[in-house]
Amino acid sequence: MKLFALNTTAAFGAQIARALEMPLARHEEREFEDGEHKARPLEDVAGESVYVIQSLHGGPQESANDKLCRLLFFVGALKDAGAAHVTAIVPYLCYARKDRRTKPNDPVTTRYVAALFEAAGTDAIVTMDAHNVVALENAFRRVSVNLTAAPLFVDFAHGLGGETLCVVSPDAGGAKRAELFRLALESRLGRPVGSAFAEKYRSAGVVSGDLWAGDVDGRTALVIDDMLSTGGTLLRTAKAAKARGARKVIAVVTHGLFMPGSAEAMADPAIDRVVITDTVPPFRLGSELHSRLTILPAAPLFAEAVGRLHANRGLSDLLVY
Repeated sequence: MKLFALNTTAAFGAQIARALEMPLARHEEREFEDGEHKARPLEDVAGESVYVIQSLHGGPQESANDKLCRLLFFVGALKDAGAAHVTAIVPYLCYARKDRRTKPNDPVTTRYVAALFEAAGTDAIVTMDAHNVVALENAFRRVSVNLTAAPLFVDFAHGLGGETLCVVSPDAGGAKRAELFRLALESRLGRPVGSAFAEKYRSAGVVSGDLWAGDVDGRTALVIDDMLSTGGTLLRTAKAAKARGARKVIAVVTHGLFMPGSAEAMADPAIDRVVITDTVPPFRLGSELHSRLTILPAAPLFAEAVGRLHANRGLSDLLVY
């Protein structure tokens, strides 16, 4: 077994390696004057099961496209070097939001990305909280594993003590994710946890809708979502929850992208705290807002998944809330 981490995800890869009690394998990445690049393993991988770690969020040094290209080329190099089995460990999977046609002649980019992984020789892919799990499973014809950050969030919520909680989905599309999380949290706490959801419609980048279902009065509202981009959806949901009597609003989000507009959303008093994982480092967020941010390490979950995959052990309890 060999474990590689490409340079832009080296810190996350080192955490996985420590959890597995094994070193990262050595590799080389070179840049050329015209912007081209190459990567190659510096250790023998012939006949080995190889795991390559690369999170595919944009920035700070490379775009999502560049990171994807580098990962695919490295997978190809590993296969050419005789690797028996290559698994891509992708904490954040780019292009996962464009999983269906919403306009005439729209691309279905999730499927195209899956085809690129397959063409490069990837045998399996492991990611976390893909935007649409069904689309992920349908797009990838090789083994696809979608881990969930829910165990981390359940632990966090358990640490809130005796607060009366309500799990809120910011839109109807996330209602299943929210309900699974609510059931897991209720089981862990041994007491009832409320539920609610807000309505959201998105067209041409414009979000609308003001329907609300559920009771948050006097409760701490946990708004659960797979990612935080501009923060607009989160802020709309937080304001709606506070208007309906929520005592506190905590956003619980797997991937913190923190695009322009998110800092203003996070600074709004309607949001009391934002909880994310470290699948995407919060490099876009100013340090003045870090006091309102809780970052949960996701590497232990990925390490557990890698260990089980290598030992041909089941993953079912890691894949469900």
